[in-house]
Amino acid sequence: MTVLDLFRLDGKVAVVTGGNRGIGKAIAIALAEAGASVVVAARDAERNDEAVAELSKIGPALAVSTDVTDRAALVAMRETVTAELGPIDVLVNNAGVGIHGESLTLDDDGWDRVMSTNLDAVWKASQVVGEQMVGRRTGSIVNVGSMSGMIINRPQWHAPYAVSKAGVHHLTKSLAAEWAPQGVRVNAIAPGYTKTEISDIDDPKWRHYWIDEVPMQRYAQASEIAPSALYLAADASSFVTGSVLVVDGGYTLW
Repeated sequence: MTVLDLFRLDGKVAVVTGGNRGIGKAIAIALAEAGASVVVAARDAERNDEAVAELSKIGPALAVSTDVTDRAALVAMRETVTAELGPIDVLVNNAGVGIHGESLTLDDDGWDRVMSTNLDAVWKASQVVGEQMVGRRTGSIVNVGSMSGMIINRPQWHAPYAVSKAGVHHLTKSLAAEWAPQGVRVNAIAPGYTKTEISDIDDPKWRHYWIDEVPMQRYAQASEIAPSALYLAADASSFVTGSVLVVDGGYTLW
């Protein structure tokens, strides 16, 4: 065995929530290239099928239409995956939403929507899949947090998003401590500004904040975030749990 073998996921089953686009899709591709059977769990069935068609060119892949905010839907996803591919070895909690706005202008519906998807769903999915992992005494959970859980972004204020991601980071540590004796590792990545199909990161009015203030003087591509998730999912990080791996081009150094 070489060190590169430790990054392999052959024979493993990996679920990526929100894995049909952006960072989630990049992570799904990375896990598939490492040998895992990959499940895309998200609400948009059409996008799920498109992502799985691409993943299937690499290896076994499955789409399961899932509302990650609904515990019953998560249980159904777990049972479907287990029946078709086997028990879940890797869970990547990636699904998320974000809203911008000054705090005095945001209503409860906006706050609740962000929290239910970004934090509550991570809790529910971790419980639902974690129950199976703890029972088997093996598994790796990778949560997608954000550098926004560590710093305050400007000039686009988004308190609910930042609070939800800070919660993800602390939930990661809490579950890691609790489940370590049962052989389940729980870690997180904290990406910085990343180019995805739904981001407006190329807008010139944000360049000073989103590019000029990054030590590396650029934003990330989703494919640059994915290897960090693979590392935490694989045996390469077998002695790592409760960590939040920052992938931000140095932004949080300032």
